Amino acid sequence: MADRDEQKKKRRRLAAWARSHRLLARTPADGTLGERLAELAEHAGTVHDLDEPADLYGDGVVAALEQRVAELLGTEAAAFFPTGTMAQQVALRCWAGRTGNPVVALHPLAHPEVHEGGALGAVSGLRTVHPTSARRLPTADEIRACADQFGTLMLELPLRDAGFVLPTWRELTDVVAAARERDAVVHLDGARLWECAPHFGKGLAEIAGLADSVYVSFYKSLGGLSGAALAGPESLVAEARTWRHRYGGQVFQQYPAALSALIGLDRELPRLPAYAAHARTVAGALAEGFAASAVPWFRVHPQPPHTHQFHVWLPYGVDELDEASVRQAEETGVTLFRRWFPESGGTPLPPGVSLTEVTVAAAGLEWSAEDVRAAVADFVSRLPGDR
Repeated sequence: MADRDEQKKKRRRLAAWARSHRLLARTPADGTLGERLAELAEHAGTVHDLDEPADLYGDGVVAALEQRVAELLGTEAAAFFPTGTMAQQVALRCWAGRTGNPVVALHPLAHPEVHEGGALGAVSGLRTVHPTSARRLPTADEIRACADQFGTLMLELPLRDAGFVLPTWRELTDVVAAARERDAVVHLDGARLWECAPHFGKGLAEIAGLADSVYVSFYKSLGGLSGAALAGPESLVAEARTWRHRYGGQVFQQYPAALSALIGLDRELPRLPAYAAHARTVAGALAEGFAASAVPWFRVHPQPPHTHQFHVWLPYGVDELDEASVRQAEETGVTLFRRWFPESGGTPLPPGVSLTEVTVAAAGLEWSAEDVRAAVADFVSRLPGDR
């Protein structure tokens, strides 16, 4: 019964989002199968020769995508993986073998700790340590003070579950230098690395060049169907290909995912700086709208956003906020917020507090600050009173 109720709620949300004429971002999950296939067919010929034979076990269009990623990130090589979880586990396992140290230093809010069910230990035999529990990336001093001797430092850029936060460029370079002082290698969880360049004021190759390896995703910001890449030295990538096969990632054909990734690199990657810039306008207007409303308190974090994504916290339960969000979409055609959550990075929030992730993409560029403030006022009017 609970599963059926949740499926009913999901269908209601998806229908409301699909019918909305105004959203801050349209996601790949919003479209139907037919719409996604039609979009892929429409644009695939602009990024690759469709008269070429289909890929087999990673050649053809998949190899072309790997070369494109290596060129963008300034690395010797790159390997396509069906999932980022697999790519990152393989990378950390390879580095553990090379350093002779199975300990990985990372943030407790990093993706492997929160969203992968303990896979680093259960599958790869690695052990993790946490230089800090603060809701930010570790500092150089915290790296130096870490009591455990680690072989690899993994940095998630941006740190999603802390609010898509990033350090400054100086802080990042200092952290990397501190890891080098301890003879550790540095791996970047760059699932969302693509949108970090505006914050740092650096190119992708310069950011990736700080580390020994980097993983990037093709669907989180680029709108691809699925897939990821691990980039780094040729010898590491060659070893990673072997482990990819052992982990079950040597997929027979992957041309839909590869083509959609190439489309994303052509279409979305150049737009990400504009999304990040406009996210600052949207976040500021959200704060202004809530400040002028009847809500007891709110939090827009970080302020201003470091990328085109950020968190909003409100003192209401998930059910109340989800209902207000979907009703606003159904009744006005405006989707301001999507899903709300009662936890942050796997840790429950105080009772009656929820957060949502806000993404500003192409559709969001049409919103003015006044549009955002008006949408906030309408949204708050749908919340329970007497708080």
